[in-house]
Amino acid sequence: MNFSSDKAIYIQMAERLCDDIIAGTYKADDRIPSVREYAVTLEVNTNTAVKAYDLLARNEIIYNKRGLGYFVSPGAHDQILVSRKKDFINNTLPELFRQMKLLHVDIKDIEEAWNKQK
Repeated sequence: MNFSSDKAIYIQMAERLCDDIIAGTYKADDRIPSVREYAVTLEVNTNTAVKAYDLLARNEIIYNKRGLGYFVSPGAHDQILVSRKKDFINNTLPELFRQMKLLHVDIKDIEEAWNKQK
């Protein structure tokens, strides 16, 4: 995984696991890779992976079964979608709209580009 410099690595790791959850790779009550497995896969320090898992556990995206590992919390999929949608609307769209105004891009241009992606 290539990490960007605009966010802490553990946050990017947590976001990647969330991506996997909303993509359906991991469903409610599925076991996710252990902290060590995930650290090795992403070539990061185990302590960084621990921070990512702690963040997800605090946000109730995953839970720990002592001795068995970490699992996806029931409702995590919907919780992630709601959170990401809110973040997109509050943080991404305002800058997008500013750029659209500045560049005289109207909704028809966006719709045309959207349809090309399908």
